[in-house]
Amino acid sequence: MIGTGVALITPFKTDGSVDFEALKKVVSHVVAGGVEYVVALGTTSETPTLRQSERDLVVRTIVQEVAGRVPIIVGVGGNNTSECVETLETSNFSGVSGILSVVPYYNKPTQEGLFLHFSALAEASPVPIVLYNIPSRCGVNMTADTTLRLANEHFNIIAIKEASGDMAQVKDIIDRKPEDFLVISGDDATALQMIEMGGSGVISVLGNALPEKVSTMIRTALKNDFSCAKRELAEFEHLIPLLFVEGNPTGVKAMVNMLGLCENELRLPLVKCSESLKNQIFAAFEPFLK
Repeated sequence: MIGTGVALITPFKTDGSVDFEALKKVVSHVVAGGVEYVVALGTTSETPTLRQSERDLVVRTIVQEVAGRVPIIVGVGGNNTSECVETLETSNFSGVSGILSVVPYYNKPTQEGLFLHFSALAEASPVPIVLYNIPSRCGVNMTADTTLRLANEHFNIIAIKEASGDMAQVKDIIDRKPEDFLVISGDDATALQMIEMGGSGVISVLGNALPEKVSTMIRTALKNDFSCAKRELAEFEHLIPLLFVEGNPTGVKAMVNMLGLCENELRLPLVKCSESLKNQIFAAFEPFLK
């Protein structure tokens, strides 16, 4: 998982159903843009609003469209440990290289609870696990000590997507991690900073719209050419805040719609961007439409 992964959106039709043909277009666009891997059923996929049958078909559609060109990571997580274990034991993981598993949300477990939760998943998973720490969504932060304990005790926990925003915590993980354990930025805005600290890349939201530019910048940074990478970032850095003004994936769906790849539709409780934000996005994104 070194380089750029893209947290794929789930396109919807105007009637609210999943648009699988548009999903194929988005996947093709992202893979053609040169990214190193794709992530299905993450936050950006609006996974909480997908029925299980839809989730399964989304994954199968992505596997079919990717056709082995890049690895596929699938989100499998939640706040019911036994249900997560059952999903891992019964799902079809053919064509899937690993899972992304978020810190349990809402019930706010202790660090010991987090350790035991992910240990149970590690014992059940037929594929490697990427941990996902995002306290702004989950209500609890997984500490560096817990992350490192998991990394050291479970061979198939291979990485963490760190979106805590706490760079001291990120540095602590990088400084003390096993050599082959990867630390991945969960935020486009912090990707370069984390790579400079020893991180392995990014799982990007903006990569849905600009896969070539994001992946080129990350590859440049991983070659330790940060002056060039920062110049490349300057071309599109102004877009990153617009992704999150009204929540993710509201901003990036508007951008992908402007590329003609899918409808600008979300599922409740999320809604498509306001006219004001849409106009801001268009003004900022228009140069990339030419």
